[in-house]
Amino acid sequence: MGLISNGTTVFDAGSMASGFGSSMVFIKKLTASGSANLTFHNGTSNVILDSTYKEYLFTFKNIHLAENTPFSFQVNTVGASGFNETISSTSFFHRQGESGANDQLAYSSANDQAEGTAFNRLATDQGTGNDENLGGFLHLFNPASTTFVKHFISNCQAAQASAHSMNRLAGGYINTTAAIDEIQFKAESGNIDAGDICLYGIA
Repeated sequence: MGLISNGTTVFDAGSMASGFGSSMVFIKKLTASGSANLTFHNGTSNVILDSTYKEYLFTFKNIHLAENTPFSFQVNTVGASGFNETISSTSFFHRQGESGANDQLAYSSANDQAEGTAFNRLATDQGTGNDENLGGFLHLFNPASTTFVKHFISNCQAAQASAHSMNRLAGGYINTTAAIDEIQFKAESGNIDAGDICLYGIA
């Protein structure tokens, strides 16, 4: 039995009807291999990061860092360089140790920004062991707007260096009304040894 809303079929036999709601369009995958950073720039190497979509999603899979250091991002506006746009953000985390001890839920003032221009931290304290990595996502909303500031939210899960499961949530806004067309992800020190970042547009 299907689900019909105002004359429109939403679900039929357990599947969402085509054309209903949002769709996610794959744009580009970058793969790290001892990389200083992974950078998406509109119009370069088939990257789309413009007014085509009002929401963009970046997914992080098996990100393995060379050093125990934060994983972060920053952006450039059209024609700018330096990755130093002004950001206001907030962050909190929860974690659980493999031993069942040292569980914690806390606001993380050391990892937010108040009109700062540094790379904004998405994950911290992930381990560098061969089996340790992080995964997660970042949503960037309407980066091509020339009217509004640009909001973002992220959620990253990491195998922490001290044998903890660490989940970190961050969000904020890039305080510019200029269009953004470039975003860079990097470790604060050392390289990204391995992992994929995929970019999707959400219609």
